[in-house]
Amino acid sequence: MMTRRLAQLLIGLVLYGISLAMVIRASLGTAPWDVLHQGLAGKTGLSLGTTVIIVSFLVLLIWIPLRQWPGIGTLGNAVLVGVFADIGLAVIPKFSHLGGQAALLVAAVLLNGLASALYIGAGLGPGARDGLMTGLARRTGWPVRRTRTGIEVVVLGAGWLLGGSVGLGTVLYALAIGPLVQLMLPRFTIADPKKGTAEGAADLARTDPEEAVAGTTAPAS
Repeated sequence: MMTRRLAQLLIGLVLYGISLAMVIRASLGTAPWDVLHQGLAGKTGLSLGTTVIIVSFLVLLIWIPLRQWPGIGTLGNAVLVGVFADIGLAVIPKFSHLGGQAALLVAAVLLNGLASALYIGAGLGPGARDGLMTGLARRTGWPVRRTRTGIEVVVLGAGWLLGGSVGLGTVLYALAIGPLVQLMLPRFTIADPKKGTAEGAADLARTDPEEAVAGTTAPAS
């Protein structure tokens, strides 16, 4: 069982990094956090993947006062998404015409939804940014959706000021990723006989994929 969970986690994180690179290469705007990553990369001269990794570990520092605990998936997410984003950027060409850009963007968002469902469904810990969202929601009592919106508005604004790309891709990602994960997560949630979380995560995903992410987070003590 653990072998399957680790394999699914790894596949999900690899695909997530590749999908991030695809969104960047589409050049039609990126997801809010990636607007920040792109802006920081442009200002610092670091690669996008390196920036993703650094931001991930900085966000994990915020977990400390929130009393969040990382899992294997959390640490894997912090490193592997950035690594495979850089690999994707090295091999995926830029498209010079709108049709190719739009097709690449749609494929990227679909792949990102699949990747998210795979790594969340493995149940080995959320990504640093998801954990920040759920940790803040737990500590403040705010709804997960409101907490996520607040965080993403802040990082989107900061990324835009730093020169990150905001556009159609930003809007498409914001509208599509929740429903996509909601559709796919029940299919990839792996039963944990010790914790008994599979049915609960699948049920939550049918109504709120963000709450399903919260269900994979180690409880604060």
